Amino acid sequence: MEAERRVTPGRLRRLTEELLEEQLGVVERSSKPDVLIDEVDYALRPPRHERRVPSYGSFVLPDHPIEAWHDVTGLDIVTSSTADDLDDAVRRYADGLTSWTVRTPGGVDSLVVFDRSTGSERDLVVLAQASGAMVVQRHPIGEVRLVGTFGVARWDGLGWHVEPPVDSWLHVATSGLDELDTVILGHLIRFAVHDLGAKGIGSLIVFRPSAERRVARERRMNRPPALRIHIAADLAPLRHVLTQTDGAALFDGAGTLTDLGVRLVPSAEAESSIAALGGTRHTSGRRYSFDDPGAVVIAVSESGPVTVFRRGEIIGRSRSD
Repeated sequence: MEAERRVTPGRLRRLTEELLEEQLGVVERSSKPDVLIDEVDYALRPPRHERRVPSYGSFVLPDHPIEAWHDVTGLDIVTSSTADDLDDAVRRYADGLTSWTVRTPGGVDSLVVFDRSTGSERDLVVLAQASGAMVVQRHPIGEVRLVGTFGVARWDGLGWHVEPPVDSWLHVATSGLDELDTVILGHLIRFAVHDLGAKGIGSLIVFRPSAERRVARERRMNRPPALRIHIAADLAPLRHVLTQTDGAALFDGAGTLTDLGVRLVPSAEAESSIAALGGTRHTSGRRYSFDDPGAVVIAVSESGPVTVFRRGEIIGRSRSD
């Protein structure tokens, strides 16, 4: 049996107040907050059908024409005009993966369909940049995400969590590195935030531009395939193996995975000089960065936040737990 969507002014007002109280920066950055709130409300509470809760996706108030999105995304796009149709009827076709609505002040004006799935958080960040829109998504797993110039806001069913834009703190984490190392580290941090942290995959990544090795490491696995952090096709297998692996993943100056499942062995000086931080993963990463000052260590918490260490110090973090 189909459930009809019933929206009351009070419910929309409470949602607006909630987003403002959470200080997400979402409502404040919208030129038409009432339009954005309507789409967020739909993503949070879409009509059920036979106990199924559908996924959904919308580009809210895009600044750039749809035909220009390809230049940034590389996606082929088919657009259908829906201005004469009821908004909720059009929304049923938008799965938030391949098909999306385009919401303007006048309503749901268009349905866009991409030539591949674009449901990952990494995809949403690129789509927000290409469209100039606030991207609203309800993922099939039930998580709701808002993506825009403010960063990424995730609703996990209990509360909102915000990841500020990586570029807002990346310059601090890459300070003192040369241009190539800065580019590679940027790829690693974006992967840590939008591929690992977004999926609750705890991990430890070591980036060592120089081949010099002066620190004890304990290899526990065979040498992995040479997956590259800057090659999009390599990210899925890299993400998948990290969901099944303890220990650190090591990358060289070219951004190539060179070792996996490595135990980082701290020196006696590191243990006595560098205080524990959070759990074992963060403490191990911080102490290793002290022992190996030429390395940059990225620790990803299972709850999402990413912390970057160098020389035993925190040089960047996405947010606090």
